[in-house]
Amino acid sequence: MSKQAADSAEKQSPLERVSAFIVDKRKAFYLIYIGFAIFCVFSSGWVAVNDDLTSYLPDTTETRQGLTIMDEEFVTFGTSRIMVDNITYAQAELLAEQVRAIQGVKSVEFDGTEDHYHDGAALFSITYGSTAASPVSADALEEVKALLEGYDVYVTGDVGDSASENLAAEMQVVMVIAVVIILLVLLFTSHTYMEIPVLLMTFGMAALMNKGTNFIFGEISFVSNSVAVVLQLALAIDYAIILCHRYTEEREHLEAREAVVAALSKAIPEISGSSMTTLSGLGAMCFMQFGIGKDLGLVLMKAIVLSLLAVFTLMPGLLLSFSRLIDRTHHRSFVPRITAWGQLALKTRFIMPPLFVVLLIGAFIFSNRCPYAYGQTDLTTLRKSDSQIAQAKVNGAFGSINTLAVLVPQGDYEQEGRLLRELERMPETNTVLGLANVDAMDGYVLTDRLTPRQFAEMTDLDIELARLLYSAYAVDQESYGQVVSGVDGYGVPLIDMFLYVYDMMEEGYVTLDGDMTETIEDLHVQLTDAQLQLKGEQYSRLVLQLNLPEESRETFAFLDTLHSVVGRYYEEDAFLVGNSTSDFDLSTSFGNDNLLIGILTIVFVVLVLVFTFKSSGLPILLILVIQGSVWINFSFPYLQNEPLFFLSYLVVSSIQMGANIDYAIVIANRYVELKQTMPLKDAVIESLNESFPTIVTSGTILASAGILIGVLSTTASIASIGVCLGRGTLISIFLVMGILPQILLLGDVIIEKTAITLKHRLPIQSHSGVMRVDGHVRGYLSGMVDGHFSGTIHGAINAAVEAGAIQLEDAALPAAEISGKEAESHAESFGE
Repeated sequence: MSKQAADSAEKQSPLERVSAFIVDKRKAFYLIYIGFAIFCVFSSGWVAVNDDLTSYLPDTTETRQGLTIMDEEFVTFGTSRIMVDNITYAQAELLAEQVRAIQGVKSVEFDGTEDHYHDGAALFSITYGSTAASPVSADALEEVKALLEGYDVYVTGDVGDSASENLAAEMQVVMVIAVVIILLVLLFTSHTYMEIPVLLMTFGMAALMNKGTNFIFGEISFVSNSVAVVLQLALAIDYAIILCHRYTEEREHLEAREAVVAALSKAIPEISGSSMTTLSGLGAMCFMQFGIGKDLGLVLMKAIVLSLLAVFTLMPGLLLSFSRLIDRTHHRSFVPRITAWGQLALKTRFIMPPLFVVLLIGAFIFSNRCPYAYGQTDLTTLRKSDSQIAQAKVNGAFGSINTLAVLVPQGDYEQEGRLLRELERMPETNTVLGLANVDAMDGYVLTDRLTPRQFAEMTDLDIELARLLYSAYAVDQESYGQVVSGVDGYGVPLIDMFLYVYDMMEEGYVTLDGDMTETIEDLHVQLTDAQLQLKGEQYSRLVLQLNLPEESRETFAFLDTLHSVVGRYYEEDAFLVGNSTSDFDLSTSFGNDNLLIGILTIVFVVLVLVFTFKSSGLPILLILVIQGSVWINFSFPYLQNEPLFFLSYLVVSSIQMGANIDYAIVIANRYVELKQTMPLKDAVIESLNESFPTIVTSGTILASAGILIGVLSTTASIASIGVCLGRGTLISIFLVMGILPQILLLGDVIIEKTAITLKHRLPIQSHSGVMRVDGHVRGYLSGMVDGHFSGTIHGAINAAVEAGAIQLEDAALPAAEISGKEAESHAESFGE
């Protein structure tokens, strides 16, 4: 290395040395990324995907505790409601018998009542022999569909529910369309055609790394697994665009290697600062009580970090490797200058901000009246899946069902029976099912206590044999007092006695006649199913069918009433479990989540902005604009009278504040920089011109991704997030380009007065002719200059001079010498 090169290297900043190392060792980085890519192809299949959103409910909620108990103690058989339209009742009866004969089908409920047949439509309520997720139930459903092929059939239920698979397939379509849109946007906003493959390779590697490293979480939700790639693309691709634009600027006066090094060293602070606001918004989501916020937040935060890693360590090498092709494929800029828009903003600066304040107040009021939904039954999507169409058809013809489980401590059948009878009398319940009201034989229910004589009369057993069975049962239960005092008055619940007799038969201790043996065997199947579903080790389950919607004020009020009724029989350890209770729990936690996420997001973003701008006033102005866009965005559901899924608000408000504020930062950065060298009005116009390409590129991509998800997804919760994200981004772009420049201009005094470490702005000096300049000059001198200058200028200057002077020597002008310090008294706010 020559002495000059060595001296140059010594003068490099640490960031420049790191950048040079990355560029010079690019082939080593290529090998690392190739190895990592191969690893991620295999590891992407290691992650477990959770399809059950209820598992993300807080552990403290009643629903989550109840679901845990049900998973541990009960079996819930899979069910389907299948409607066959345009069919006679005789045909429906025949089909019902054929469905009952299918292996894996436990029972089929069908009769001539209007609950199962009317207006040429038949409804089969099918219960399968295993759980909803079991292959037994899935295979049985496929056989049922094959049997009904050729009929007008609509299938609903929890068996064969492929919501996660449908969402994954939809996101693949969204991804393809999003890539096409990105290509079109980049072709419009790029400087050279060959930078586009560099951008796509960089992002492709980042997306693959994120998907391939999700296994570190052990398990992620199907929501995060499906939408993370699209949101990563929308949120992070502008980091690569910033570096690409920096390289193009540096390449105008530097060799390719030096241009990449310079571009990377300048882009790292800029991109890092921009990413911090996005990470702050995503980080705030991790504090949600509803675990899906943490799940999605962590996956997206990792996506942002890995995107930064790819941009900082992979993309510089690609830029250098493709530098010749990039140089050869330059094209004219298709992005127009928007000077006219900037001038319009200046002319309306005393009109639009007051209107914005009024709009802000109205948006705040309307957004706080937003009608939230906590379940998905009341949500609609622009595109509907086959299952959604079927659900609408079945519900329209036979009504919807709202099932609720009541878990009570097990052991006291009489108390359960009294509770069941009170629940049956409540007008909000259609059916109530529990062991204490299931018919057995001769008018007895399963939990009735029968003496040996009653049991013998019901089953036609010899009384002595019945007494012997009861004595053996008492010994088995260690109730020795009953044996000593005599078993004639010993009452045993019918279900327990039937199951005990069956066990004695199986072990060969008891032999009954053929008819009774067959009766006991048939009863054993029914009793075992009832016990699996309704009786656990610690709890009994009561199943209610409500005639209330899943989510409404009336439903939530009934849950309070139900708690009171159950509480009279069981003071503690009783739980209500169902979609309605889940919605109620989520509505309860939403208020806290909303307040917490809002405060944390703003606090995190403000801290980042204060650190970035060294001002306390400027961050407030930026936050005001973006928070205004959030309020306006969530006023639409109120004005349209359409419910909004609560998760959409929490997720989108965080992303909108964390990501969309980057647009405001771009303009504010340009403005703060440009106002040092030109009048404030000119700085506003020029900041819009310079920021427009970046904002239109990033904003179009993010808005397109959101709109595509909203239009193409049939999963209501995901579609809702997409619609809000797309709409919110467009609103943010409009406010940032239309209102923010006016606020910056009118609030410049606030910005200057609240500066923390920012030096007081030296006034701009504008002269033309012949001038002797000696000092540090920052501004425009037939082109931007920023450095120490000593010499004579023939032309014009519009710049700030620090620790130096400008001496006018033009014969037409009186000689004068104005130093930088003296100028402060001459022009305190040039251009205002």
